[in-house]
Amino acid sequence: MHVPPYHRRPGWQRFFVGVLFGALLAYWIVIFMYGTMYERLLAENSSIQKELHDAQLKIEALEKDKEDLNEKNKQSITVEEIDLEILNADDLKIDKLLQNQLEELIKEEIKEILGSNVDTIAENDVLLLSSIENKTFRVDDFTYSFEIKRLIISKTVKIVTEAKISD
Repeated sequence: MHVPPYHRRPGWQRFFVGVLFGALLAYWIVIFMYGTMYERLLAENSSIQKELHDAQLKIEALEKDKEDLNEKNKQSITVEEIDLEILNADDLKIDKLLQNQLEELIKEEIKEILGSNVDTIAENDVLLLSSIENKTFRVDDFTYSFEIKRLIISKTVKIVTEAKISD
């Protein structure tokens, strides 16, 4: 089989050169479009990676904070001190020595709450109230009973009472 000698004709030579330059031009255009698309995708990927990294850092910080709060919540708050106040000490003419003795007697009555969990004391506040109100305390020749006006339960249990002299 014989290939015709088109390569010698100037019209065909221009056609082949045009096809060659067209193919090269098309190849450069495809490479340029691919490069710009790839560059845009790399920039987008980089920004998404940065956002993901920031989100992971936030998640780690929040998880650590959550763990710290859980540890803090697991450590229960306990009663450390009892603060007692008698409102009408001046009205009943109770001197400081007698007032201190009465406060010590009441604190002795409820000393078991020291070191107890605040939640447990809060649930059983009626027992605490009744243990003080239903008991009479004798100092010298007088018998005193107390009515609780205010009870605040926290690390320091604050009890505000009103004294009554019983016969």
